[in-house]
Amino acid sequence: MNLNGILVPIVTPFDANNELNEAALKALVESFIQAGVGGIVACGTTGEYYALTAHERRRVLEIVAETGRGRTSLIAGVNSMSPAEAIARIREAEELGYEGLMLSPTPYSLPGQNEVVAYFKEVAAATTLPIVMYNFPARIGVQIELESVYELAQVKNIVGIKESSGNFSRVVAMVNADLPDFQVVCGCDDQAADFLFWGVRSWISGGANVFPAEQVQMLKAAEREDWATVRSMMKAMLPAIGAMESGNYNQKAKLGCVRHGVDVGQVRLPLLPVEQQERDEFLALITAYDQTQEG
Repeated sequence: MNLNGILVPIVTPFDANNELNEAALKALVESFIQAGVGGIVACGTTGEYYALTAHERRRVLEIVAETGRGRTSLIAGVNSMSPAEAIARIREAEELGYEGLMLSPTPYSLPGQNEVVAYFKEVAAATTLPIVMYNFPARIGVQIELESVYELAQVKNIVGIKESSGNFSRVVAMVNADLPDFQVVCGCDDQAADFLFWGVRSWISGGANVFPAEQVQMLKAAEREDWATVRSMMKAMLPAIGAMESGNYNQKAKLGCVRHGVDVGQVRLPLLPVEQQERDEFLALITAYDQTQEG
């Protein structure tokens, strides 16, 4: 599995009846591939995996795989409440030809660090697919502490961690640990330039639902060590990215898909669409970005 590049945790489109919009999903995957992304993460947090039925989840995985197979890396989000549920989701991903997995600690149960380690080890032992751990304590309720990361990095098929804690000191510590065959992945869109400066070359970016081609170019600039371009591109995207990070992230990721000419609909409960004022303000940021680039 290629972990380098921009990996998009793709939104799940719904139609006016709040049903899965398969045509829009296909069009969105195609748009991201044409933008040059390195991979698609299906059924991640930005994809509202928690709001999908089992049948819808499978259809999302099938459509992404059918559209992207052989053209971009395919990663399945398999966040679950228990090892048995995670492994069942992994079997589905294996059957459909996914190349890798993304997995957080179990939400709600608030496991201790020894339990976090045991969970990842049990799930990893059930598959040969590479696993990217997902550290997002604000959503999950627990953090994968650095000592746990270092221990789990020794597991052969645990190949990286998407770091979304917002604590950049953790990023520096993990990068400087020089863990063999293990990658730190940018999971904080508003800190992306900092991740890139420290040598990170993998970015699982919810913001790439809005700015896929731009983020691909930003990462290429980092590879050239063209830091002036990295700063300039980050500065231009930051108002919209900052608005996403400040709240209603999933809703705004969907709103931003207007840039690709794909109507992905609204979010589902337990989330609600943003109020009209916030919607208009965010779309105005997108419009201002596009006008600046055209100028």
